[in-house]
Amino acid sequence: MREQAPAAVVSGQSTVATQVTGDEAADASTQAVVDVAAVAASTSDSSSAEEITAKAVDETASTPPAQQSEQAPTLTAAEDDFNALYGNPEYDPVADSTLPPGVVMPSSYDPWEPFNRRVHDLNNFIDRYFAAPLARLYVKAIPRPMRLGVSNFFNNLGQPVGAVNALLQGRPKDAGFSLLRFSVNSTLGVGGLFDVASRMKVPYRDEDFGQTLAVWGWRTSRYVELPIFGPRTVRDIFGMLGDAPLSPLPHIGQEKAQTALRTLQLADIRSRLFSVDRMREGAADDYALYRDAWLQRRNYQIMSGIRDKQEQDSSLPDYLDEEIENPDVPIDAIPIQP
Repeated sequence: MREQAPAAVVSGQSTVATQVTGDEAADASTQAVVDVAAVAASTSDSSSAEEITAKAVDETASTPPAQQSEQAPTLTAAEDDFNALYGNPEYDPVADSTLPPGVVMPSSYDPWEPFNRRVHDLNNFIDRYFAAPLARLYVKAIPRPMRLGVSNFFNNLGQPVGAVNALLQGRPKDAGFSLLRFSVNSTLGVGGLFDVASRMKVPYRDEDFGQTLAVWGWRTSRYVELPIFGPRTVRDIFGMLGDAPLSPLPHIGQEKAQTALRTLQLADIRSRLFSVDRMREGAADDYALYRDAWLQRRNYQIMSGIRDKQEQDSSLPDYLDEEIENPDVPIDAIPIQP
């Protein structure tokens, strides 16, 4: 009885092979039947082996093709027609021309980068050994309420310049706000030490002649970093020259008083930049981070002025429509006015 079992197994294998010939989706099922037959061969009864094998063949024949193979999905008639016409290429999302283009960060217009990097190193040296220690001493020696009064004082001095430039940009309403702030803070605010205008809900406007030139059409300008004065563009250098006659500090007759006010201004501004220093710690390229951050801030100031002149776009997010109050971080890294 034990010697006849292999013959039954061979017979069972032959039966399975004839039933699944030509069906590519049933390869796995055929192997399963062969395995069942091999198990049956180890039994002591040849009739039992034949019954097990026949039962496995019947179960395989009754199994739907979709369950026999998951690697052969059924295509619709439309998919068959499409593949017949155009083939069946593998989908590549990178090469899909129907997808929108990826986000591209605006490139900085910096053709003088080698020169600017050397000046940046010089400014970092000045900042490390002069401006930053002066600001730390200023913060340590002057209480915060008094430092706030100093910031208000210098912000108030810039309001006449902002009023003239807002008028040149065709924004008489903003020019009126700047003049109103200057008048209120200079009188009720004790020379600008107290920001009474903000409590009266008078909006703050910070405009300069560089922004005016941009509104007039000079949008793109190459980046340049000046010793001591810090980051600028060529357009902003002309803007400095245009704002110089309106700045009150150069008109102070006494040279010592003018120097003292400039030093106080430098200490005040540098003390407000301590929070920005954390962004520069561990930067792979300090110059690129410094330049790109400054240009983005400058471009936002310019575009906000253009949006104020034109009709507001209702699709803009709310934070872009908010009024700009006294900025904690001014645009100039070392804001010594010419």
